[in-house]
Amino acid sequence: MASRYRFSAYLAGATAARTGDELSGPAVLLLGVGASGAIAGSALLAGLTIAAAVGGPLLGAVLDRSRTPGRLLAVGLAGYAAGLAALTALFGAVPFGLAVGIAVVTGLLAPAIGGGWTAQVPALVPAEKLGRASTLDAMTFTAAALVGPGLAGVLATAAGAPVAVLAAGVLVLIAAPFAWRLPGNGERRRTRFFEAATVLVRNPALRQSTATSTLSCVGIGMAFVCYPVLGAQRFGSAGYGTLLLVGLSVASLLANAALSRRSYSPDRAVRLSTVAIGIGLAGAAVAPNAALLIAAVALTGVGEGPQLASLFAVRHREAPPEMRAQVFTTAASIKIAGIALGNAVAGPLAAWSPAAGLAAAAGTQAVAAVAHPWWTGRTELLRPGSPASAG
Repeated sequence: MASRYRFSAYLAGATAARTGDELSGPAVLLLGVGASGAIAGSALLAGLTIAAAVGGPLLGAVLDRSRTPGRLLAVGLAGYAAGLAALTALFGAVPFGLAVGIAVVTGLLAPAIGGGWTAQVPALVPAEKLGRASTLDAMTFTAAALVGPGLAGVLATAAGAPVAVLAAGVLVLIAAPFAWRLPGNGERRRTRFFEAATVLVRNPALRQSTATSTLSCVGIGMAFVCYPVLGAQRFGSAGYGTLLLVGLSVASLLANAALSRRSYSPDRAVRLSTVAIGIGLAGAAVAPNAALLIAAVALTGVGEGPQLASLFAVRHREAPPEMRAQVFTTAASIKIAGIALGNAVAGPLAAWSPAAGLAAAAGTQAVAAVAHPWWTGRTELLRPGSPASAG
């Protein structure tokens, strides 16, 4: 049964938390770079990111076992905000290794912002509205990705990187009351830790969509590194490359807005959107002028938004209710690891040739599409007026 908790409140809290998360990464990077150089900045960001990739399965299992997952989620958000505040206050005043340790501990709570929120959606909306709710939920990620990094740059430039890190913590903290009021489970569930990994492997639809999205995230991570370098090479400023990322997010939002009004098979949409991302990345690698480059980036966004929304729809449909949070947070950790791998691989490639880096990113999308067989398992359409299983 749907909760009286308004889904609009969920969207407000999720957007605030995810914007703070998207702001925190660049802000922490700038905090280290501004004080101690690029190596320090990358080490802080790596600590935050790697820990996020590890913390998902444990956090998800704890949420699944709780009768009041929203309150645990709120505590996790408050802890993430406190960690950012501690890092800001102590950076430069304590040994650098300790500062990295604070970043690592803080990053362990990051999956609460992604998968921990999304796992609560089926308790908030009727089953027949789950498809549209998944699309709207995915749009909060895109909106956060659109606003967060730009806000980090503006705040760091105008007031300094410490202010940007604190602002990220404030946004995450604003989301805590929305999380606290999320509906409870009504009963304590007994799930084993790290059991979601087995479910992700054994369930065909989850296995296929997770393999596809993870490989795709490697390519997306590569593209995020290549776009600024490409902007500097072709337009004379890395800032133009950052604007390409803004264009990608806008196209993603528009595509999901259109998707929310249409019937679709999420299994097939995962594959088709991955193909669109690959074509867009390949087009950006060879685009001879600015107009075609912008069009190629927009096509990448048109694929990226629906891919995430469709992925959520598959997980909501296939994940066992008793371990839904663990499935989402584990999958979020895998995604973070894929993006981090793409970031690392793209560095040398982008330095040599950003076009080559984008071509390689397009290649990962081709591999990702092949990893998702056209057989889709359960292929019922998700539409605003049709039933879809929540479990």
